[in-house]
Amino acid sequence: MRYKKIILVAGTRPNFVKAAPLLKAFKTLPSANRPRVLLVHTGQHYDYLLSKIFFEDLKLPMPGIFLGVRARTPAGQADEIMDRFPKVLAQERPDLVMVVGDVTGTLACALAAKLSGIPVAHVEAGLRSYDNTMPEELNRVLTDHISNLLFTSCPEAEGNLIKEGIARNKIYFAGNVMIDTLKNQKSKIKHQKILFKLGLKEAGRIRPYVLLTLHRPGNVDDPKVLTPILKAFGKIAKEVTVIFPAHPRTVKRLDTNAKFRLQIANCKLQKTGNGKQGTVNGNSGLRIVPPLGYLDFISLQSRALAVFTDSGGVQEETSFLGVPCFTVRENTERPVTVRLGTNQIIGTKPGAILKAWNKIKRQKAELKNGEMGRQKAEGSPSTPLRVKKRKTENGKRKTGIPRWDGKAAKRIVNTIINEQ
Repeated sequence: MRYKKIILVAGTRPNFVKAAPLLKAFKTLPSANRPRVLLVHTGQHYDYLLSKIFFEDLKLPMPGIFLGVRARTPAGQADEIMDRFPKVLAQERPDLVMVVGDVTGTLACALAAKLSGIPVAHVEAGLRSYDNTMPEELNRVLTDHISNLLFTSCPEAEGNLIKEGIARNKIYFAGNVMIDTLKNQKSKIKHQKILFKLGLKEAGRIRPYVLLTLHRPGNVDDPKVLTPILKAFGKIAKEVTVIFPAHPRTVKRLDTNAKFRLQIANCKLQKTGNGKQGTVNGNSGLRIVPPLGYLDFISLQSRALAVFTDSGGVQEETSFLGVPCFTVRENTERPVTVRLGTNQIIGTKPGAILKAWNKIKRQKAELKNGEMGRQKAEGSPSTPLRVKKRKTENGKRKTGIPRWDGKAAKRIVNTIINEQ
């Protein structure tokens, strides 16, 4: 066995969603073939405690090492990691460093390992938005070009790497580890109580709602961008409940800037806590709630009329769940979710957001009135609210995206164990 000791690096919630099935796959190996895997958290122990429910949902072990990064800017984070992670590498002497995703810690830890002469494996390699204004794009490209093993989640990613001159024998089309986690946890989703806590389910009936997630700095840090976006959702919320699990940074911005807050909803912002709902406008249904645990969030996604997001991971999850997704960005690094999934790129303009909502309303009305069947018979195009998943030969349903089958982590681990 070439890799007897492996460090797996993570530091954000999406990272841990991807790390969970990898840790599980390593754990299921026969003891004779099982390397020692050390989970390194790039953040602080305090960050872990704040996200404890997330770790409990995913049954993740407590990280073995915390790098204790405190900086808030990408440059500051990279500086701290590049100072601390080489010391961990010198002490632990791993045979392989595994990094996931595209955050600052992904690139910084990959670079530190490479400079220390340690091979690097990148999980979720090859994704490209071709938008160089995004820090994540820089992280993705540089991490891929210094990695020894590159595990891709879709055919497009493999093609991107080959076009960039990366050797084919380094690239492995493994599938999507985020979908592994979703499939592993899917049986628990329907038992979550989040709909009751938010007042969305009464007497066995679910009230229609739209889910909104925004976290990218380009959308939430500039009031000139965020205000029109939330104004649009304020209009939508007059017709249907909009649930917005907001990042603490965004909530703080809304809570401390009264003028900014009034521009959005012309009312007082109510914070939420202990499962209680909050609203931006008491006369409408725009509700700002704290960040949710993994199971609660997936439960909300799975039952939503539609999801509006700027998150790459949410684009993937909604495509697997068959829930309409509208990406509030000008591009995506996950075009497979548009080509084979439920995702549409709409940008950040209020008019485009409202147009997408009107499309959902129209389709909902067509379904109610039986128009979908008639249009299909007449041959006119119409996209259903839920995208049907194709059937396999044994009659089971699965997503139409190749290798989004819950076995990606197993493929990755088997490749690493058998790699010579």
